Amino acid sequence: MTPVTMLVTGGAGFIGANFIQYWLKNNLNDCIVVLDALTYAGNIENLAPVKHNTHFTFVHGNICDTALVEKLLRSHNINTIVHFAAESHVDRSITGPDAFIETNIVGTHSLLKAAKTIWIDEPKSNGKSILDHRFHHVSTDEVYGTLLPQDPAFAETTAYAPNSPYAASKAAADHLVRAYHHTYGLEVTTSNCSNNYGPYHFPEKLIPLIITNILMNKPLPVYGDGKQIRDWLYVDDHARGIELVLNRGRIGESYNIGGNNEWQNIDIVNLVCDLLNDAFNHNSKLKMRFPSATSAAVGNAQALISYVEDRAGHDRRYAIDATKTSLELGYNPKESFESGIRKTLEWYLDNESWWQLCIEKAERDSSV
Repeated sequence: MTPVTMLVTGGAGFIGANFIQYWLKNNLNDCIVVLDALTYAGNIENLAPVKHNTHFTFVHGNICDTALVEKLLRSHNINTIVHFAAESHVDRSITGPDAFIETNIVGTHSLLKAAKTIWIDEPKSNGKSILDHRFHHVSTDEVYGTLLPQDPAFAETTAYAPNSPYAASKAAADHLVRAYHHTYGLEVTTSNCSNNYGPYHFPEKLIPLIITNILMNKPLPVYGDGKQIRDWLYVDDHARGIELVLNRGRIGESYNIGGNNEWQNIDIVNLVCDLLNDAFNHNSKLKMRFPSATSAAVGNAQALISYVEDRAGHDRRYAIDATKTSLELGYNPKESFESGIRKTLEWYLDNESWWQLCIEKAERDSSV
């Protein structure tokens, strides 16, 4: 099998960084070039475990820079793009949607144009065959809208009905990828995933926010009644799902990647509280390491729960039906939620300096 030379966009973000670590560990002959603009959610420290790997190259740049993308595709003989780069925080999309339009729609189109130029147009103009290639686009279940409690989970055939500027921008990107396949012959695949969790998850997101706020003795904000339902997917299972799509997926197809693991937000919050309550009650060293977690939180983290006004247009339920991905590609999540959430909690307890720096950077950026 020909070794893959892969361009990973947004590789310094949460899912991208975990995917890169997974890929280089399991595909020893492949090379990865990361392109990342290092915005608020991009953190070069997420790639520290692979920075000395000779098969890894980092480039600081923006996916909207089409000329730069073309240069990278040529100079590194890239034959695969895995496109993670996106503005992804729903709250930020509500208060400032422009960045989501620019990155998620214009940026995706920039990548598609560059890929078409290098892999299709230039070989044709030189009388050569189209280069072997793959453009894989990483999307979200939020493009499908929301579900009622009794509704069946989202399938690949579910009609798109995005409800936030973030979801709408991702839906537009999905359609552009599909159009470049059907119109120009670009060899594409798309995956739509459920909510990821795991190491390197940016502290604004629910699970790391609850963990870090407990450790800092800060309120645990819960939107509305907290009964919004999400399907939670451990990030390494997502990486493995993308690997299966790249290796076995049919060109032009979309594949749902889920965790088979629906939880209400408030139940997630209470579970994390219980796990940290137990950890503090049985480990005196934790109390010394996290003095901010005063007696109000130690053993009773639920006391920090604070219900806040619900997010505008908050979707009630997401759920992924991954039957197609399972039957065609052999995908099933390996990590149980019990094991995955414990791994995640342990990672945050062991990596305080990482998340403290993330929080400090986000506070500085918001004050500018």
